[in-house]
Amino acid sequence: MALRIQSVFPGRVAWVEFDSRVLRGNPWNDPTRRRFPVWLPEGYDLPGSVQRYPVFYGLAGYFGSGPSQVNWQPFNESVPERVARLIHSGAMGPVILAFPDCFTRLGGNQYVNSSALGAYGDYLSQEVVPFIDATFRTLATRDHRGVFGKSSGGYGALFQAMHTPDCWGGVVSHAGDAGFDLAYRGDWPNTLDVLARFRPAVEEETLEQRTRAQALTQGLDDGRVTSFLAAVGSQDRPSSAETHALMNLGMAATYDPDPSAPNGFRLPFHLETGELLSERWARWQACDPVHAAPRHASTLRQLKCLFLDCGWRDQYHLHYGARQLSAALTRARVPHVHEEFDGTHSGIDFRLDRSLPHLYAALKP
Repeated sequence: MALRIQSVFPGRVAWVEFDSRVLRGNPWNDPTRRRFPVWLPEGYDLPGSVQRYPVFYGLAGYFGSGPSQVNWQPFNESVPERVARLIHSGAMGPVILAFPDCFTRLGGNQYVNSSALGAYGDYLSQEVVPFIDATFRTLATRDHRGVFGKSSGGYGALFQAMHTPDCWGGVVSHAGDAGFDLAYRGDWPNTLDVLARFRPAVEEETLEQRTRAQALTQGLDDGRVTSFLAAVGSQDRPSSAETHALMNLGMAATYDPDPSAPNGFRLPFHLETGELLSERWARWQACDPVHAAPRHASTLRQLKCLFLDCGWRDQYHLHYGARQLSAALTRARVPHVHEEFDGTHSGIDFRLDRSLPHLYAALKP
């Protein structure tokens, strides 16, 4: 693609602010007032126009945010630029795009309710969606409302579809987190190595230390996670290993929250021996779309569109999770589209050219 200075297709980005009630008191004191972009298609601002539009909500991947999706990109298109081109070419009709900001101190979000992070599932479906419908000329029904995302955003889109069926009519998940046994387990030894740098000093065995060792068998922190979070929070540029460790801790806060535990969540591995804790891992597996989707099959059958894809060279092995999820959906008789392509987990925005016209065809007026 040739280098562009700016998009040649019309449309504009409006910035809105919303102060959440459900995020008040979240455990990390993350802001409740968020400013995020909404893209309006050509024709929206015509004098006297009363036309209403379908709305697509774009959920960012981990370490991403809503505002980042409208940023200029070299040798590539932002999501609004891509959609403007697709509309101009006739591949799809006009839509409104909303990009909520759900960033957290742990680096991202899976867009679910968690006592260890905040009620971000409710924030989206119960607060942001009504706010957008009240602010812009939307077609304010589930039949004209879709949600799409990549990676954690794809997971969030699937979660929203399973748990808030009255809100969403269509879902697109690009390389969404699924197949946790392959996607997450292999990286945890690296996270344990990072956390080991913050292991509490042990000089001689005491009752307190024996109690701490017992706590490790229950997925509890012995102080190293707390120290790591404090250290990484004070750094300007965490290393790649540190950011991956932070992401794995964010997943633990999502899938196994416990208000009584240190930091508000439990861990799926013994911090010292690296042993997988089966009781804790079962909590993660219950959140895996491969296992969760069949439990929500009747809800997912109500969707007008369920689109899944993944590159067959995905670094996080999510193509295997997508295959497992598609097989589970097929067994549960849930209509869906599952596609694979030659690609990794990175640089896959071009797949929106395929998925968003498909989503629009299902949700168009």
